Amino acid sequence: MKWSNDMQYISIKQTAEKWGISTRRIQILCKEDRIPGAFHVGNSWAIPENAEKPKDARIKSGKYIKTRKESI
Repeated sequence: MKWSNDMQYISIKQTAEKWGISTRRIQILCKEDRIPGAFHVGNSWAIPENAEKPKDARIKSGKYIKTRKESI
C-alpha cells in the first residue's frame, strides 16, 4: 500500500511474516496502539513499513499482578 507523504504501509499479514508472530497478535498490538503510525482502514490495518516490533509486555513469569481473593 502507498499513502500520502511517500510513507509506505504494509498489511497485518505482511507484518506478521516480517516479525515472525501471528496475525492475531498484530491485530491486538494495533488495537492497543502499541505500533506507532498504524491506523484502521475499513476492516484492515495499515502499518508503517518501517515500524519496529514492540517489546512483548505479556506476563511470562506466571506471577500475575491481579490475584483472586479466596472466599471464606
